Formats: sequence, C-alpha cells, structure tokens
Amino acid sequence: METIFAFIGTPFVKLMKSMERFGAFIMFQLHLIPLSLKRPWRIKQIFEQLDVIGVGTIAVIFLTALFTGMVEAVQLYQGFSKFGAETFMGYTIFISITRELGPVFASLMVISRAISSMAAELGTMRVTEQIDAIETLAVDSKKYLLIPRVIATMFSLPMLVIFFDFISNLSAFLISWLMLDLNPVGYIDTIKQLLSFSDIGTGLIKGLVFGYFIGAIGSYVGYYTSGGAKGVGIATTKAVVLASITIFIANYFLSAIFMILGW
Repeated sequence: METIFAFIGTPFVKLMKSMERFGAFIMFQLHLIPLSLKRPWRIKQIFEQLDVIGVGTIAVIFLTALFTGMVEAVQLYQGFSKFGAETFMGYTIFISITRELGPVFASLMVISRAISSMAAELGTMRVTEQIDAIETLAVDSKKYLLIPRVIATMFSLPMLVIFFDFISNLSAFLISWLMLDLNPVGYIDTIKQLLSFSDIGTGLIKGLVFGYFIGAIGSYVGYYTSGGAKGVGIATTKAVVLASITIFIANYFLSAIFMILGW
C-alpha cells in the first residue's frame, strides 16, 4: 500500500517543487526589472557582455546560417519543382528564415555558446564565494553581475538574428542560382513583390523576447548554483536545457499572437 501511495504521490511532489521553483524565478525577475532602471547602469559591464555574447557568437552564427540557407534551398527545390512553383522559392525561403529559423537558430547558438558559459561563470563565482565577497563591499551583486548580462543578451540577439537572416538568405540565393539553375531575377522579384515589414519585424521582436528569456534563465540558474564543482556542471546543463525549451514554447505563443494580430 505504501508503494502505491509513493507511486502516486511522487509525481505530485515533484510538480509542486517545480511550481515552487518557477514561482521563485518569477519573483526574481520582478525584483530584477525595477533594479535595472536604477543607477548606476554599469555601462562598461554591459559593453563587455555585448562583446562576449554578441561578437563572440558571430562565428558559430555564420556557419549555422550558411548551411541552413543551403539546406533550405535544396530541400524546397525538391518539393516546389514537382509542382512547377520554383519561382516562389525566394519568398518562401525568405519568410521561413526571417520569421522562424533565424530567431530560433540564433537563440540556440547563443544558448550553446554564451549562456552555458554565463551559467558556468556565475556558478563558479557562487561556489567559490566571490559573489559573497562582492556583497561584503556594499555592491549589489545582482545589479553588478546579472543585469549587464541580461541587457546584453536582449540587445545582441536581434542583431545576431539580422546577421543570421542575411547570411542564410544569401547562401540560399547563391545555391538556387548557381547550383539549382533558378532565374536570379525572378527569385529576387518574388521577394520584392510579396515582402512586408512584418516578415522581418516579427523575427526581430522574437529575438528581443528570446534574448530576455535566455539571459534571465542563464543568470538565474548560475547565480543560485550550489554543490561545488558538480553543482556548476549541473547548473550549466540545466541552464541550456531550460533556455532551449523556453525558446520553443515562447516561439509557438509569439507565432500564434502574430497570427491573431495579422502580422
């Protein structure tokens, strides 16, 4: 009988613990947002994190975008050629990248390259008591360590999305023209005729929102790391997994909202 109750109760207890952690995360963010509006604004630290998160991720973004565009062109050509609709490939590839693939793939690359490093760095500072040392100097550790990272992630990710969109669309165009022998003029004309501002704007909005989410998750998980070196490894893995799942969930809801708004 005890085994049956344990079998039934264990998932419920785990759910309650998860809800408790989620509530703690929300309260953490409610404290962090007004704190970011107070001086000092730590401009130097923000630019340092922009360099680490933004500039440091350009190489991996470039490679991901390059081959994403190439794969998009090859795969869509196989489908469109069966219906003689190759002329619509340009616009289809463009909106699939700018609306969905660009924001999501760029976010995943930032998570793997920068957010994992952020969680590990903050976790190491926590277990080695460096954060406690900062607070003993009458410095708000959250404002000094976390807010620059969240702000830098928010503003660097839309720029990385633009870079991803450009590289992937360029590679798709070159493959379609040089390898698949599509008319380059017709390819570009379909984009010019059907393109709207929302095709680009929605992707940038997603990048801004995704940047906040992954920056907040990475900083939160790293800041509250415990358990020594093993805890740092667990925190890094947790930050990557939670941020990645959050991106996919947020992407669905944002896409649904944009569809309702007609964007």
